[in-house]
Amino acid sequence: MKKLYEGKTKDVYELDNGNVMLKFKDDCTGKDGVFDPGENSVGLTIEGIGKANLRTSVYYFDLLKKAGIKTHYVSANVDEATMEVLPATVFGHGLEVICRLVATGSFIRRYGEYMEDGTVLEGGYVECTFKNDEKGDPLVTSEGLAALGVMSEEMFASMKEQTLKITKIVADDLKTIGLDLWDIKFEFGYNNGEVILIDEIASGNMRVYKGDKIVEPVELTKLILNR
Repeated sequence: MKKLYEGKTKDVYELDNGNVMLKFKDDCTGKDGVFDPGENSVGLTIEGIGKANLRTSVYYFDLLKKAGIKTHYVSANVDEATMEVLPATVFGHGLEVICRLVATGSFIRRYGEYMEDGTVLEGGYVECTFKNDEKGDPLVTSEGLAALGVMSEEMFASMKEQTLKITKIVADDLKTIGLDLWDIKFEFGYNNGEVILIDEIASGNMRVYKGDKIVEPVELTKLILNR
């Protein structure tokens, strides 16, 4: 298979049928050996996190399908840590969409003089960053994306609406097992002109708490799937 892209947490290959295969790895974003979904570089390797992220993604992609939300997901092979997906064009050179339900992490590092860590963000707060390690994944507004020709404001509105819906589905599901979603990171692309969720909905891309303690990604997958 032709490798199209080598990412932080997965590699991307072209399939003969025109679809794309994602190969999940055991690398996680973080800093100084501590897991942090808000960081923009690989900070640690957790054995089994690749398959854990895949299993969680499959679970939530199936949940979204039942809710009538279109994604790029086609099928998966958990044993081989691979997922087949529809081809989609990313926005710009890659765009990350973060939905925050509770203020923490990089949000507080930026805005801590205005808000305390752990403050609930009513209704959810959506922000976007370009995928650019050298520049620290800079924030960008909807107006900025339109001015740069990355996406129209109509596309952004669709992406934001989907982000809030998907986040609520994930948060509501986690609530049923006594867990609280604080924030989650997504990627979107477009397929036949339609904005759709791509990449993954992974344990390693969300910050989840049980009471006052964060749940580590592999443990989170166990709690989600073994209920």
